Amino acid sequence: MPTSEAAAIAAELRTAMGKLTRRVKHEDRIPLGQVAVLGALDRDGAMTTSDLAADQRVRPQSMARAVGLLMEQDLVTRRAHPTDGRKSLVELSDTGRAALDAERGRRVGWLAQAIDAELDDEERELLARSATLLERLATH
Repeated sequence: MPTSEAAAIAAELRTAMGKLTRRVKHEDRIPLGQVAVLGALDRDGAMTTSDLAADQRVRPQSMARAVGLLMEQDLVTRRAHPTDGRKSLVELSDTGRAALDAERGRRVGWLAQAIDAELDDEERELLARSATLLERLATH
């Protein structure tokens, strides 16, 4: 059972992170679900639609529609699976990689501007140390 102090910190942190996440999403140009698929392909490489659906915790039919939309926008491509002729792999296209990089750049750019505008040197140092702590918590 967490201490009352840990529970209070956790509640404040969850609220602050939620607000920050929602604010950063305002910079998005690509819908969140599509960015998540592009990010998974960037991180993990080519995958089948079924693997993507499992990764994103959605139904395969929903992922098939999402992949279709991404293909229409030339953000992903399909190629034959190297060992199973019945399957195909979805992979990030050059256009998709550029769009994902731009999306990430907008998010990071807004946040960097906010850090510069709102925080003094001491607060920036504290925030940098906090990022390490948050990463540690995320892997717990």
